[in-house]
Amino acid sequence: MKELDFKPKLLMFKSWIWAFATVSSRTLHIAWDEAGCLCPVGDLFNYAAPDDTSFEEDDIAGAERLTDGGYEDSNAYCLYARKNYKKGEQALLGYGTYTNLELLEYYGFLLSENPNEKTFIQLDVDICSIGTWPKDSLYIHPNGQPSFALLCALRLWATPANRRKAVSHQIYSGSMLSTENEMEIMKWLISKCEETLQQLPTTVEFDESLLVFLHKIQNSTNCRTDLKQSGFEQEFAVFLRFHRLDLDCSDNSQLPIQILRSLERWELAVQWRCKYKKTLRKCISNCESLVHELSLQLNKQ
Repeated sequence: MKELDFKPKLLMFKSWIWAFATVSSRTLHIAWDEAGCLCPVGDLFNYAAPDDTSFEEDDIAGAERLTDGGYEDSNAYCLYARKNYKKGEQALLGYGTYTNLELLEYYGFLLSENPNEKTFIQLDVDICSIGTWPKDSLYIHPNGQPSFALLCALRLWATPANRRKAVSHQIYSGSMLSTENEMEIMKWLISKCEETLQQLPTTVEFDESLLVFLHKIQNSTNCRTDLKQSGFEQEFAVFLRFHRLDLDCSDNSQLPIQILRSLERWELAVQWRCKYKKTLRKCISNCESLVHELSLQLNKQ
């Protein structure tokens, strides 16, 4: 940056953070530069997650477009609506298919219902490389069901190496190989999800209590008293140190606006991690139910 002859104030780390945030959250895609471009007005639209029902039935051209905008031959960045908007209605654009974690990281918000949401768990290298499935297709749905690719990959992985080639066509079609094979991968998923939950520093119950506190403290007019009574003084102190903030308020005052803004981001992060854990719990519950059903089938045979 010194070679670019920037002014001293632009050589500070906080200036770099601002520039990084601007590029990652405000730029629009162009084909000839991976950094993208800045487009006045074009970055003001709020987000709507793209899915299979994003376009009106008679919008054939819209259905063929993968994004809601692009730099075209007309030497302009063109933006397209995915439906017929009424006067005064907010026009939304899809920036791309993002998970909630990606939306939180790049844009600072979450969707309560995100059709592109994925929950990932740590997978062994041999599971990720056993088939042709992309790594980002091996995930768990918000309802706790493993994705098609993850289910297929685990079925193949649980099959003896000398039999994989013979049954690969059956696995790639999404068919269950055997009751024993299905029980093995369901038990593996239960164990992996439980292990993941145990390794996390907090529980669902802790996160839910923390969310109640964060909501209360943001609306508090007696913040010091509420903080002492909350049981989250230690977490709040870590939060202040991380953001290099000082809590300087009397018992009968609200939190400063700078702290409130940071608290909003903290609340979103806690919401995300709470949903992540709940998804793993759903997966455990689903797998346990299936193991029980499969066990009954084996006993009948």
